[in-house]
Amino acid sequence: MRRTDRLFDIIGILRDGKLHRAQDIAARLEVSIRTIYRDMDTLVASGVPVQGERGVGYMITEAITLPPLTLTVAELEALNLGMAIVAEAADPDLKAAALSLADKVDAVLPTQTIAEADAWKFAVYPFADAARGFAHMPTLRAAIRARQKLRLVYTSKDGAVTTRVVRPLHMEYWGRVWTMTAWCEWRAAFRVFRVDLITSAEALPELFVDEPGKTLADYRP
Repeated sequence: MRRTDRLFDIIGILRDGKLHRAQDIAARLEVSIRTIYRDMDTLVASGVPVQGERGVGYMITEAITLPPLTLTVAELEALNLGMAIVAEAADPDLKAAALSLADKVDAVLPTQTIAEADAWKFAVYPFADAARGFAHMPTLRAAIRARQKLRLVYTSKDGAVTTRVVRPLHMEYWGRVWTMTAWCEWRAAFRVFRVDLITSAEALPELFVDEPGKTLADYRP
């Protein structure tokens, strides 16, 4: 498993708000406890609101939300896309500027100032990966607002490609990684999709209404 995927999986485990021991996470992901300790340090340094300590356990204390008086969601999307393009440029000065700008953006994200964590920012999760999903963001956002079903073609981290119809409910930002929480009609269960792994997103003419057990309030711990 790539470290990028493992970090994302750890966030997925912790997002239920419960306390999780490092040894249990290590067993679940089939890695060493020492690896989990290093990953937790990386997540904390990257601004993910993880609390806990070795020998006790870890938990996410609150969701990461965008600062409304600093940047709107659309503005942050545009900024990230611009940095993604520039960071891939051959010009070393432009690349350095993109890195510097990324640090400034990180500094105003909520919960805490993000410390230096190069392994999480560019080495582990390069902008080129995150930028892949930006083209779908307008469709996803519009469907959430309109309560409109989506047909997704999704490539999971193991390479399996599936087509599924979902009810999009919510989007979150995890330090360069966007995710979408949805009710998956194929699985008849809630699923969290990484936007960068969505191959295509098509808005369907069918709208949806709240049903018991299928709302965002039902999903959240």
